[in-house]
Amino acid sequence: MALFHLSVTQTKRSAGQSAIASAAYRAGERLYSEYYGEYSDYTRKGGVVHTEIMLPPHAPPSFSDRSTLWNSVELYEKAGNAQLAREIDAALPIELSREEQIRLVRE
Repeated sequence: MALFHLSVTQTKRSAGQSAIASAAYRAGERLYSEYYGEYSDYTRKGGVVHTEIMLPPHAPPSFSDRSTLWNSVELYEKAGNAQLAREIDAALPIELSREEQIRLVRE
């Protein structure tokens, strides 16, 4: 029997968090923050099996680049208490194949 898990958290500047650092960690990538002037490098992090940016139809195509997207968020949100991003972490049924899990999330 599968166990249900769902967690929703925010990336908040007031907590000293960075959207760039969060995105780099989730994707296992190295990203440069124009706001903080530093790199967040998580290329050695294991366990990342799939990354994807899903944009609404009206979003600029340049936002399909992770660095462009999150640097834009960091630069646009100027307030010290800005909520930069939300993370939704949900358990997917292990009985589904990886392709089925990805399709489920996309839908």
